[in-house]
Amino acid sequence: MTLFSLIQSDYRKYKKYGAHGIVIILLTQGFWAQFQYRIAHFFFRNVKIQPFRILVMLPMYFWQKGIEIITGISIPASAQIGHSFYIAHFGGIILNSNTKIGNNCNISQGVTIGVSGLGDKRGVPVIGNNVYIGANAVLAGKISIGDNALVGACSLVSSDVPENGVVVGVPATLVSSKSSKGYI
Repeated sequence: MTLFSLIQSDYRKYKKYGAHGIVIILLTQGFWAQFQYRIAHFFFRNVKIQPFRILVMLPMYFWQKGIEIITGISIPASAQIGHSFYIAHFGGIILNSNTKIGNNCNISQGVTIGVSGLGDKRGVPVIGNNVYIGANAVLAGKISIGDNALVGACSLVSSDVPENGVVVGVPATLVSSKSSKGYI
């Protein structure tokens, strides 16, 4: 997908949840963070020749830090996020620089996706398509979150979640296979 089509897919997702035109652009902090991320990621992925990379990425890092300070949302340019991404509420959202998130995913406020583990088990979660991550959830370690999964609010996920799995708790345990349908 092109940069414009990715931004457009994010914008359409916000409209789907009831926000309107100029409100999304001017008043939705999650969209600000995504917009900045999409542009920074485009340059991160496409500008490889030094010193041009430094000249282009330096302003992107300052812009990212500004968005992070204003919104409380940290999405590094090196993260990989599919189309139609949605941040339900702003604040306290931290994504590791090696985060991989599939298409059509929703995350809520207070979510952390981070590195954890030792040796071969050290890494960052890989999140599938159509995944819903509830408020204040923490996903950490070299784990896989399957397509259509749902992570409940305030859960600590440190092991794999199967496709269509619903997990809750600390540590998160599988409670059903009803999927994220209705949440996305």
